[in-house]
Formats: sequence, C-alpha cells, structure tokens
Amino acid sequence: MLNVNKKVEDGKLILSLEGRIDTLTAPQLESEAKSEIDNVNELEMDFSKVEYISSAGLRVLLSCHKAMSRKGGMVVKNTSDAINEIFEVTGFSDILNIE
Repeated sequence: MLNVNKKVEDGKLILSLEGRIDTLTAPQLESEAKSEIDNVNELEMDFSKVEYISSAGLRVLLSCHKAMSRKGGMVVKNTSDAINEIFEVTGFSDILNIE
C-alpha cells in the first residue's frame, strides 16, 4: 500500500509518500510523478513515512531523477535509516540528492 499526496507550488512538485514502494506500488508512484513532471522545474519527494523501497521503486526514482536532471533537479527528503542503508548499498546515495 502506498499513499501519494501531491502538491504543486511555484513550479515545484512535492510528493509526500506513505507506505511501501515495491513492485505493486511503483507503477502508481511513476504515474503520479510523470503526470506532473513536464509542468514543473523541481521535484521533491518526502520519504518521512516510507517504510520500504524495492528495486522497482529505485527504478522509478532513477527515471524521475533523469527527467528532472534536465530541469531544476530532484531532492529526496526525510529518509529513514533503513531507506538510507538501501540507498548506500545500491549506490543511489551517490546519484540522488538526499537531504
């Protein structure tokens, strides 16, 4: 289960995520993000309530990162220790802008 709270303000898309990003929910996250990405300059993902992310979720993050790198960029905020560990092990901590 993944809840996506979407807000656009001043050219920035803010996605507040809650739950698990896995093979079942990654397509939902991708469609939510991609529906707005063309209309914004920045993308912020709030991970404060994300419990888990799988390789499918990482693929979506990478796809969003690539789309936003041609614009103002993307930031992932409020990651837990468990999520940070996944980012470290996979090398995503070197790719993504994590705050």
